[in-house]
Amino acid sequence: MKALVFRGAADATVENLEVPEPGPTEVLVRVAVCGVCGSDAAELDHGPILTTAPVVLGHEFSGVVEAVGTDVTTLKAGDHVVSGAGISCGACRPCRRGRTNLCVDYRTAGLQINGGLAEYTVVPATTLLDVTSSGLSLDTLGLAQPMSIAVHAVRRSGVSAVDDAIIVGVGGIGAFLTVAASAIAARVLVVDIDPDRLDLALKLGAHHVMNAREGSLAERIEALGLHPDVLFEVSGTRAGLDSVLSAARPGSTIVPVGIQRDEVAVPLAQWTVREYTVVGTNAHVFADDLPDAVRLLATRDDWSDVAPLVLPLDQAVAEGIEPIRTGSAHRIKTLIDPSIQAARAADHRRS
Repeated sequence: MKALVFRGAADATVENLEVPEPGPTEVLVRVAVCGVCGSDAAELDHGPILTTAPVVLGHEFSGVVEAVGTDVTTLKAGDHVVSGAGISCGACRPCRRGRTNLCVDYRTAGLQINGGLAEYTVVPATTLLDVTSSGLSLDTLGLAQPMSIAVHAVRRSGVSAVDDAIIVGVGGIGAFLTVAASAIAARVLVVDIDPDRLDLALKLGAHHVMNAREGSLAERIEALGLHPDVLFEVSGTRAGLDSVLSAARPGSTIVPVGIQRDEVAVPLAQWTVREYTVVGTNAHVFADDLPDAVRLLATRDDWSDVAPLVLPLDQAVAEGIEPIRTGSAHRIKTLIDPSIQAARAADHRRS
């Protein structure tokens, strides 16, 4: 089978590997599509960071069960599945408390074990959600894992139907976060520097948008009569974080979704007297967030504005990962189908 094997910075190539065999608690999946994301680009740029190389990349995949291990009773051959990617032990204190994303032995398919940028992959059965009855295409279901990251961030934020939410950054996660927050919050304002992405945010449910190059976020919030109850910083940039901090009001919840690469001075005294709530968010909780992600995907008839194109594995680096690494990506999400030889339009039709 063909697989994209990562070995180090600037070293990811398509290789021929043996089709793996599932162990007793594992499942062999024939991959339908696999998304590429910023973590793949970061690894290719200056990794290994999170990866245990060599490894087959890809943690955002959907597919069809080909075979199951002897102890697997929850899935069978022919089932359609989406991958949660994260592997937790189920026994440590965080796992017992339902916070499986904080497992002390947490690993991820596509980072520490082989992932979905391959024709076939083997993963634990506990990381796969049966979506056979969802009615969604496998291309659409390839968006479930990144949507679950957004669902988790919204769940962590505590945003409610009476709250106003601000989202800074409409990239791969910001787009899904717009959908997830708009499904709950009273009003959502989305901020970005790309007019096309702001237009997309409106289609995804945002009530208001703002070009960050055209004014102050704090002034825009005041002009709209919004109260920044919850602010999601998704861009991972210092400018984005500064705008969020300047726009926050007493009692605001700040959710730094994007990872800040540089050290940030914290005005803790100000945060204390203003009673800010600062909430971290990491990956997702499989049992809670992935099913909700699939349900949110079903709320739109067509995801072609988010994921319009499916590329063959041979183009995964040059046309999928590299544009993310260089900041030149035009698509919100690029999907890879390891079994095709030429690019095709994504199929988001319902069954």
